[in-house]
Amino acid sequence: MPFPEDDLKIFTCNGHPELARRMCDYLQLPLGDASVSRFPDGEINIKINEDVRGRDIFIVQPTSPPVNENLMELLVMVDAARRSSARRITAVIPYYGYARKDRKEEGRVPITAKLVANLLVKAGVDRVLALDLHATQIQGFFDIPLDHLFSFPVLCNHFQELNIPDLVVATPDVGGIRMARAFSNVLKAGLAVVDKRRLSPEESSVGFIIGEVADRNILLVDDMITTGGSLSAAAVVLKEKGARQIFAAAAHPVFCGPAVERIAASPISKIVVTDSIPLNSKAQALGDRIQVLTVSKLLGEAVHRIHMNESVSSLFMKQ
Repeated sequence: MPFPEDDLKIFTCNGHPELARRMCDYLQLPLGDASVSRFPDGEINIKINEDVRGRDIFIVQPTSPPVNENLMELLVMVDAARRSSARRITAVIPYYGYARKDRKEEGRVPITAKLVANLLVKAGVDRVLALDLHATQIQGFFDIPLDHLFSFPVLCNHFQELNIPDLVVATPDVGGIRMARAFSNVLKAGLAVVDKRRLSPEESSVGFIIGEVADRNILLVDDMITTGGSLSAAAVVLKEKGARQIFAAAAHPVFCGPAVERIAASPISKIVVTDSIPLNSKAQALGDRIQVLTVSKLLGEAVHRIHMNESVSSLFMKQ
């Protein structure tokens, strides 16, 4: 589906250029020409090296670690496109950083998910394309259009092809029930919930399991893997309750802190993630235990439909 090169332009910063290139391959478009560098003092310096006046611009940049660097690169690129008279600027954010703070759960704390939304709009973003937001209510933080896609079709199709027998889909916490139910419906599998108590942002404990898991193969599903505490703890309890083989699936492979060590020591035999963010070197050390599926076609098709003013709703996950 090639487009006139002088109409649709896709640019990227340093967050995930490989994903942007895969999206361009799907759209049969060249990646936009822009320079992203640093001044000697570390300040970000960006220059768009081609004409974007009156063009439909998409900037691909997950705000994953290093979060502040990637977020600032995105804001500066948006400002450069706006001051170059782009007709419309869409921020394609496969991973939305600062999403955990989406409400005030105690006094004297910020709502940084809303702050980031304000920064994007103020910088000049006209539209946002996001993938698997940590909290769906973040959509309401924007007063501009936001298309919220899910990696569910990509991950679920993979496990459909594996055709794992005696499968039960499990969620490591109550908040993931909707996602787990969607997987279980499509895969025609059972459903289980692991009761989790959050002790701190880095630590959680597992209580009991709702559902039948004995002598079953388990698919643990979550939106992201950060420190790996919830996932590994849930896997241990599931194994103790008689589960056979344990698989895991997540959209965002953040893998920070002791995540790799925890996963390596857990009974999880295979983890399937997407390329919403680059897989860091520590996670790559898991070798064959981790598999990365691309969401470039999903995002690329969304870009195509947004550019052509067509419906994007058929790409959304049905829960």
